[in-house]
Amino acid sequence: MAKVAFLGLGVMGYPMAGHLARAGHSVTVYNRTAAKAEAWVAEHGGAMEATPAAAAAGADFVMSCVGNDDDLRQVCTGEDGALAGMAPGSVFVDHTTVSAAVTREMYAAARARQVSFIDAPISGGQAGAENGALSVMCGGDESAYQRAEAVIAAYANICRRLGESGAGQMTKMCNQIAIAGLVQGLSEALHFAEAAGLDGQAVVEVISQGAAGSWQMSNRYKTMLDDHFDHGFAVDWMRKDLKICLSTADEVGASLPVTALVDQFYKDVQKMGGGRWDTSSLFKRLREIG
Repeated sequence: MAKVAFLGLGVMGYPMAGHLARAGHSVTVYNRTAAKAEAWVAEHGGAMEATPAAAAAGADFVMSCVGNDDDLRQVCTGEDGALAGMAPGSVFVDHTTVSAAVTREMYAAARARQVSFIDAPISGGQAGAENGALSVMCGGDESAYQRAEAVIAAYANICRRLGESGAGQMTKMCNQIAIAGLVQGLSEALHFAEAAGLDGQAVVEVISQGAAGSWQMSNRYKTMLDDHFDHGFAVDWMRKDLKICLSTADEVGASLPVTALVDQFYKDVQKMGGGRWDTSSLFKRLREIG
């Protein structure tokens, strides 16, 4: 078993760190809001520290799941950042969805301290984190990945290295691009069914068994029809991710017309006051705006 530090106890990080503790690892947690760290320790045992550097001291692996590029920089290289407390040969595994550019920046900063850095963004939402069934897409050195894979397994349904530093983040962009189009397509199908006077649930029960079926259809259509949009990943975070996708597409010369359009639809949802609604709220936009 490994000595692990976990930085960031949000809706994803809190249960992920819990799976590590249940797997028998020695876990020390850090969270910007100390009350969450206190609650985690009360539930799972282990220890908490007041800074990333203190949490990372003596750890074999440091896992992070924070908000954005700036948050990652802060927990890695900011004042009292984790890299300052990590020993040579240890591994930093970042589960945040961030730009490939900041990932490579942190990879270089870690390497300068003889620390390995793996970018390992996740997919599966809050339910996946709670059930220990996340998809983890990784980039970084093969040797470091091989060491980290067994620890990540505590909360992963699948974990795979896709290439060098940044490859994990690039793969997560593919994930978000695919989801954007799928959710809009499902929203339009349900909207059309309602406009045509069809029973939306009956329609989905039939079409989900054929080529139209998807995870989004199976897991979100009922809550969409019931006008419930508090099930997981928020629109504000999706727009953050799609901004990364669209910016990177310009850099690599990829064309993302559907993604760009759906990003604007999510902007409409934000204007409706739905920034904290989940991503399936594209259907609510169609119901109210058309």
